[in-house]
Amino acid sequence: MKRLLNLLKPKPQPFQPTIESYGQSKSGVEQPQVQSIMEWLFASLLNASYLGKSHIVWDDETSSDPSLERVMKKAMHRGEPVFLHSCGRIQQPPKGYYWRIMPEHPSGQIYQLEVKEDR
Repeated sequence: MKRLLNLLKPKPQPFQPTIESYGQSKSGVEQPQVQSIMEWLFASLLNASYLGKSHIVWDDETSSDPSLERVMKKAMHRGEPVFLHSCGRIQQPPKGYYWRIMPEHPSGQIYQLEVKEDR
């Protein structure tokens, strides 16, 4: 009986990256482009052997959610990467951070949030 119960237990899933998305519905980015960017980002995270949670903000000229800054800071504090897809302008990063363009993506519209180092 115990063996049968062990067979019915859900098997632990291997770790894989997850990407939380913010502002996608307001961004105006077409679904095929969203899918392409998410696939590229997912592949990039796997290539970097990152198997945790990450975040992408779909920024447009009108998006400004005050709670988003808290989310970004909390994610960075936990060591979770935060990305931005710029849809025209680049939103202001939280204080002490900056957006670094990711030249690996051909669109030139993907940025990663980095900690600003005072020198």
